[in-house]
Amino acid sequence: QLQLAESGGGLVQPGGSLRLSCAASRFTLDYYAIGWFRQAPGKEREVVSCISYSGSTKNYADSVKGRFTISRDNAKKTAYLRMKRLKPEDTAVYYCAAVWDPGPVICTGDIDKGRFDYWGQGTQVTVSS
Repeated sequence: QLQLAESGGGLVQPGGSLRLSCAASRFTLDYYAIGWFRQAPGKEREVVSCISYSGSTKNYADSVKGRFTISRDNAKKTAYLRMKRLKPEDTAVYYCAAVWDPGPVICTGDIDKGRFDYWGQGTQVTVSS
C-alpha cells in the first residue's frame, strides 16, 4: 500500500519559514489527492491544505491562507507545504495524507479528513522565540 513520510519540521522563531515534504514510497502519487493536517496538544486534528492530483485545485484553511502554499511534484512522488510568517499557534504535529481521487473532488469544498486512507507519521513544527 501507499506509504508516506513527512520531513522538514523543526523549531523556528515567529515570523520564520519552513518547508515540509511528504514523500511517497512503493507507489506513485498519480490520481491521489494530498492533504496536510495538523494536531496541536489537546486539540483535534485539523485540515491545513489540500491539493488535487494534477495540482489544479488547492484549498487552504482560513487560518493559513496567504501564508502557506501547497504544491506537488508527481515525478518525484513528493508533496510540499511551504509555510511563511509562522505564528506560535501554528505549533503542532503536521501530517500528510493521501486518497485516491481521479475525479477530482476531495479538495473542493469542505475537506473531510475521514476520507483520507493513507497517513504519514507526522513531523513536529514548533514556533517559539
